[in-house]
Amino acid sequence: MKYAKLLCTVCAILSVPTFSAQSSEAPSVITSQIQPLAARSLVLDIATAGEQLVAVGERGHILRLMSDNHWQQVVTPSRNLLTRVRFLDSQNGWAVGHDASILHTRDGGLSWQLQYHSEALARPLFDMYFNDIKNGIAVGAYGLLLRTRDGGKHWSREFHDELLLEDDRTYLLQLKTDDPAAYQQESDSILPHFNRLLPLSDGRLLLLGEMGLVAISHDFGNHWQRLPFDYQGSLFAAQEYNGRVYVAGLRGNVFVSDLTLQQWQPLALPQSATINGMALIAGHLWLMGNSGVLIKLRADNRASLEQQLKGENLLTLAADRSGNLWLAGTKGLQPITLK
Repeated sequence: MKYAKLLCTVCAILSVPTFSAQSSEAPSVITSQIQPLAARSLVLDIATAGEQLVAVGERGHILRLMSDNHWQQVVTPSRNLLTRVRFLDSQNGWAVGHDASILHTRDGGLSWQLQYHSEALARPLFDMYFNDIKNGIAVGAYGLLLRTRDGGKHWSREFHDELLLEDDRTYLLQLKTDDPAAYQQESDSILPHFNRLLPLSDGRLLLLGEMGLVAISHDFGNHWQRLPFDYQGSLFAAQEYNGRVYVAGLRGNVFVSDLTLQQWQPLALPQSATINGMALIAGHLWLMGNSGVLIKLRADNRASLEQQLKGENLLTLAADRSGNLWLAGTKGLQPITLK
């Protein structure tokens, strides 16, 4: 839960009406302000837009890496903490964050438009993924899953009871018959947090969450299958690497499976810090975590602690077009040289 708590504390039913960015019911939002130290404040994610790096973080900050290696903040239509950014291509990207905020860019991150925002829902989104320009899903706290089929003009909420533990599913089905009002209330919070989406090379979509949630979808999240998984802690990071799938989370717990996803083996790390992110850099899998740990995982699954930056938590690692590496975390964006 440490990563989810970090996301919720740094800033903080079942049916929610579809929201249109053009609707007169769209809530008023406060435009982010340019902050001189934005690149040194909390940054949670970095994404590649063509040859450009784009980073997101607290107070709605979005930054682009300029040719002289400094990060330039751009104005955004939100001051909510942004937790994740992804690009479909060099121009079209989305960022998500608190109050179920979803932002969209059509020009590689130079300008952003608010597509969805719900203070009433008051839940953070932790990840999103688009498989084409029209179809995307966003996931977050307490099983929040939003879907668009028109590029984000409209978003609708979905409830997937197949992601419940069997006892919870049985309880909820009984409650639906016995007490519809209580069923509605319970359905709003009974699902675990959805923390990460990972598109696999064969077209399937992997979902990670708290309470050992690992699920797979063959139809872009319209239906899910919860996979057997012995670990009951929260999972925050996932990556496909060298024909295998790796997932990681609390207290340095890392697991690996082949692409059948049926048997997961634990891996030993040199540190037990919570792992927040993974990245493929220079032929290796890199793990970033709390206590400033930066761990390299080789193809033979040997792990080594490459660096440890005291007094901060690390979220992700990205390479720019010149091959320079950038870390993101609680102390913002910083260049790093690996041995």
